[in-house]
Amino acid sequence: MVSHHVLLLGGHGKIAQLLTPLLLKRSWTVTSVIRTSEQTSAIEKLGAGLPGKLNVLVHSIEDITSQDKALSILNEVKPDYVAWSAGAGGKGGAERTFKVDRDAAVHFINAAASIPTITKFLLISYLASRRSGASWWPAGEWDEYHEKVNNGALANYYKAKVEADETLYKVSKQSPTLVGIDLRPGTLTEEPATKVEFGKTKHIASNGVSREAVAEVASHLLAADDVQNGWYDLLDGDEDIPAAVDRVVREKVNAAEGEAIYNA
Repeated sequence: MVSHHVLLLGGHGKIAQLLTPLLLKRSWTVTSVIRTSEQTSAIEKLGAGLPGKLNVLVHSIEDITSQDKALSILNEVKPDYVAWSAGAGGKGGAERTFKVDRDAAVHFINAAASIPTITKFLLISYLASRRSGASWWPAGEWDEYHEKVNNGALANYYKAKVEADETLYKVSKQSPTLVGIDLRPGTLTEEPATKVEFGKTKHIASNGVSREAVAEVASHLLAADDVQNGWYDLLDGDEDIPAAVDRVVREKVNAAEGEAIYNA
């Protein structure tokens, strides 16, 4: 079994804390990037009794204001995979949302693409982060959701995330070395992970998806040898997680289909 080193950005977030032990169970190394030293003990506990190696790096993602700053962290840590689970979380207004969810993410994506030894970049986004409704969703569903959520409650978050998603797609498509994995869950819940609907979902919003399931799917995607650049939508459903990931990877399912970047 090949060991990997994952740089986990936003390491103190709920999904990141669920993902960390899953990666360590694979005997991988995880460097978890957290905002303050007060968060260190909570992260260190995640590695107790597990075979992988856990490092903690205190560095605010908000301070990543250039590609060079992102590059300095990548050069210091020397990961071969990067997982982005960071976000402003709606705190600090529009300026902070764009600074973290768009700008810092874009800086890390471009920096990772410039290092040939980094071969996977997993970005956690959300299912409705796209420019137009998917053809496989029922008519009218997108218009209603887009108006209410993307142009309403999450307007700044939507603008920030869709730019980061498109950057990852374009950059990884052009890169000979970097695979861009865009994991796009629906509304997050605290339920335990069960089964999923993965790849393309029948609806834009239904019963949501548990954070545990998001972490498990992320772990399987990072471990999948043949995973390709793509958008991967995720809700709770009726397919076992390992089987769902295997199927989507094998069939090259890509929820970016229909977007301008898909055919660019």
